[in-house]
Amino acid sequence: MITMEPLPGIRIRRLRLAGMDRAYEVDFTSDHQVRSLSVIAGAFSSGKTAVLEFIAYGLGAKRHPRHQEVMRKVRSCLLEVELSGEPHVIERSVGEPSKVAFVRRGTLDSKPAPRAESRPIDPPGAPQSLSSLLLSHCKLEGVQLREAPTNSESRTDPLSFRDLMWLAFLPNERVADKNFLFENDFMRKHKLRQVVDVTFGVHDDRAIELGQRIQELSGRLNRAKAELAAARAFVEEQAPRALGDGSSPLVHEQELADITTQLQELDRRAQAGTDFAVRLRQEHKLAAQRSSRAAAVLRDCETQVARLMPLRAQYADDLLKLGMLGEAQQLFDPLSVTACPACLNRLPAPPTADTGRCSLCSHDLTDVSGVLTLGGADSAGQAPDNRVDVAAEIRSTKARLKEITSYIDDLGASLSALKLQAEDAAVLEEEAAATLDAATSPSVSPFLAARDDLHRRREQVLRQLDQAESAVKLQEGLAKRADTVERHETQIARLREELARLGDATHDRDRVIAKISARYGELLRAWRYPKVSTPFIKTDLTPFVRGEPYQEASSGARTLLTLAWQLAVFEIAVEEGAAHPGFLMIDSPQKNLGHGGTLDAVIADAIAIDDFYHHLSVWLADRGTRAQLIVADNSPPLTAEGSVVVRFSRNEDLPPYGLIDDETSAEEESAEV
Repeated sequence: MITMEPLPGIRIRRLRLAGMDRAYEVDFTSDHQVRSLSVIAGAFSSGKTAVLEFIAYGLGAKRHPRHQEVMRKVRSCLLEVELSGEPHVIERSVGEPSKVAFVRRGTLDSKPAPRAESRPIDPPGAPQSLSSLLLSHCKLEGVQLREAPTNSESRTDPLSFRDLMWLAFLPNERVADKNFLFENDFMRKHKLRQVVDVTFGVHDDRAIELGQRIQELSGRLNRAKAELAAARAFVEEQAPRALGDGSSPLVHEQELADITTQLQELDRRAQAGTDFAVRLRQEHKLAAQRSSRAAAVLRDCETQVARLMPLRAQYADDLLKLGMLGEAQQLFDPLSVTACPACLNRLPAPPTADTGRCSLCSHDLTDVSGVLTLGGADSAGQAPDNRVDVAAEIRSTKARLKEITSYIDDLGASLSALKLQAEDAAVLEEEAAATLDAATSPSVSPFLAARDDLHRRREQVLRQLDQAESAVKLQEGLAKRADTVERHETQIARLREELARLGDATHDRDRVIAKISARYGELLRAWRYPKVSTPFIKTDLTPFVRGEPYQEASSGARTLLTLAWQLAVFEIAVEEGAAHPGFLMIDSPQKNLGHGGTLDAVIADAIAIDDFYHHLSVWLADRGTRAQLIVADNSPPLTAEGSVVVRFSRNEDLPPYGLIDDETSAEEESAEV
């Protein structure tokens, strides 16, 4: 295998779907190097296609898979890629398709950058969009596609990386489809041809288009230089140390770790040096406990006295009220009737009831006799229990008041003793603490001084670390702007070289189509296509075989024809150094050949899938790092076993069950219920 330096382009390293509790990952590397061929194997509906669709989503696709297990478990999609050989991580949220992607340098396992770069998904032609970033690594940044190529005044649209993905991703629905080249959509078919022409640099009006791209990139270069100059001026004014050889944050982090270790060792030595005072510590602990208990008892006693004093006052007030009630009864009960209520003349004698009748009104009074007082007859008919026994209430209240007064007096008498006990316990605690300090101070003092010194050093190192990290952030910002300037300068130089060596576009396009057509026929013969004759690709990119367009072939035959077309374009693009991303994803290469759909018995019997994988392995062996193929296949042959990066079983006893490996069939059914 030939080892070559990574060329401009994109390589897929790892896919990670991050959830609330865990992550789900597929790795396309081996020994930290991108595999040239990666096979995702497994049963139907296990997540193979979802892997490819999430990769496309990470590269700017509008939608991502929305299976129930995905929506329940996944929160973000992280795609680790190589952009022109340098690892980057692209992150997009999962749920509602995100309109922004966050891009940072490094790998999924490396320390995150201070701040990821935010890149909008739309519009794709914006200089800061994700599409512009990806196209810049495919040598296609700033390309404009003319809506009507024959009209020089036709409106143009910027090339999107989503358009370029037509040449880098063959989804299941396009395999063997009769509208493989978007024949049912004129604009998409027209744009596909433009994408192929742009990729191989054989499109019409190349000189005009290159001039426009150079002009556009020159404007971006001038703006990037202005931003770089302004950033440098700001750094020179605000933080001149950032432009010098400032110390690395790693140095300060290591020094901080050393200080932390020294503090821990110092604490250990201080503890060991004062072990002899264990008895004194125990005595101080007991004295503190006694002092705490004495203070608690004193507080309880004072609280009870404070609560009983209002109660005693209430009882004294009740006695006063009862005395007033007794005096009222003595004052008002003897009042008698001495005047006639009708004429108000004085009666000769008070009313009586000696004969069973009231002498005043002759009303029958059965239970009253003798002289009648005011209300006496009515009161006599009531039960004795309804009248308040003032004397009994006074005796009861006096007894309770006496008890409360006696208890308060006892508490008051004990307060002085409790205060003395609490004070004595506090003094004993202070003496125990002083004794402990006196015994341990000579041993602890050196450690305290050393600890204070280490803390001062630690604060100083923290300040230096903060300054170093700020300087690194400033340097990263300057480096990013400088890289942008360098990238634009390189692109402009390359475009000018391409403009200088331009040939005839029609002749060049015919040459490229001829190469693709020849490779298309070679692939069909290598795969033992039945009765293959006159295979070629027409100038409008339509594949033919046996003199008929691909739509006329059977379902299994169309599978081989669409695979051969896609691979032919990819292989020639890689070999020619064209502006292709450098990777190709194929979903279900055995469609209609025995796995899914309608089985084409003639093709399935004649074709061995081993030939497909054999060709891939032979061709990739000569490409080094210039090409990457990712294939999702239900049952790849044994010859491709070494290229299988993951195999989904849909069997709980053979993990992984699927892409979301902790979502099994039982869990899915219960969730649906």
